Amino acid sequence: MQLIQTDEFDLLRLSLHRISFLKLEEKKFLLKKLDSSYSLALLSIEEIEKIINRKIKNRDYWNGRENLHRAQIAMHYCQIMGIKILGCGDMVYPELLRQIPDHPFLLFCRGNENLLSEKSVSVVGTRRLTQLGKDAAKKFAYEAVTHGVNVISGLANGADGFAHQGALDAWYDFCEKGEDVQKLGRTIAVLPSSIDSIVPAGHVRMAAQILQSGGCLVSEYEPKMEMASWHFVGRNRIIAGLSPATVIVEAPAGSGALITADFALEYNRDVMFHAATFGGKACDVAEIVKKQLETEHAAGRVSKYKIENRPEKFLEAGAPVIKDYNEYCRVLDSPPGVFSEPVQGTLF
Repeated sequence: MQLIQTDEFDLLRLSLHRISFLKLEEKKFLLKKLDSSYSLALLSIEEIEKIINRKIKNRDYWNGRENLHRAQIAMHYCQIMGIKILGCGDMVYPELLRQIPDHPFLLFCRGNENLLSEKSVSVVGTRRLTQLGKDAAKKFAYEAVTHGVNVISGLANGADGFAHQGALDAWYDFCEKGEDVQKLGRTIAVLPSSIDSIVPAGHVRMAAQILQSGGCLVSEYEPKMEMASWHFVGRNRIIAGLSPATVIVEAPAGSGALITADFALEYNRDVMFHAATFGGKACDVAEIVKKQLETEHAAGRVSKYKIENRPEKFLEAGAPVIKDYNEYCRVLDSPPGVFSEPVQGTLF
């Protein structure tokens, strides 16, 4: 493969981004210290340790020339696919995300990267969504984008997909009616995979529609990077970090959506639960999941944290329950603790 001539600064950033044993601040420091990707590639592990003033445990993983070669390949795909590279020191890098302590050194973006800095709300939830939850996720997202707010989610099956679909439905409706789509928000999908692949594969068409409608796909993983299970948690922190509030639509104990909620609280962002979370069928699903987790925990296969991390924990800490986008706006405009919607029925 013949590589296209690259921008040296981006190649250095990509080379640093790929080094998993470096901390975020160390990557930033090396970016200022080094003048090229080749100077990084020529460093021995001992020289890197001396520069960052820290012993590295996984010393055998460092091969500077191989790292540079893989960065060049990733850069090649960025160029031929029109993938934008956003560094955490760039003006276009979203400020809300930059505020979190573990923000990505680089983001890779397809579509309109400016959306990442505009008004937004994150919407996540379980993959085992009830019909009430499906309708709730779509309706909430539809109303949000018609009010000019971007909807952020993770393109997963379940709540994520229905939130993206609600945003897309608004765009298609405006197009069909000949109305001005410029005043609409868009939808942003944060991928757990490399920026050039779609997970799950069943959402490839939806990803294309997101780009067609003027939205964007974003990932912290460069083209052709292999998928790892821990990427899902990494993706969740970005979803929480990109917006001032996260809305949960159905999430039984142990749900990845509740990990996103944990991140949001850690970042001092608002967390709200849609009332659909406490519908009868959703509670039935939650009870089944709870019993399964308890069995798994007794067998030593899951942690106690998974059982204890459930919506009730967040409600006890003051997280409000909302019925729709209008109530979401009321919560945002209310002082902490002023808006509180009682939940009818059984909490799990």
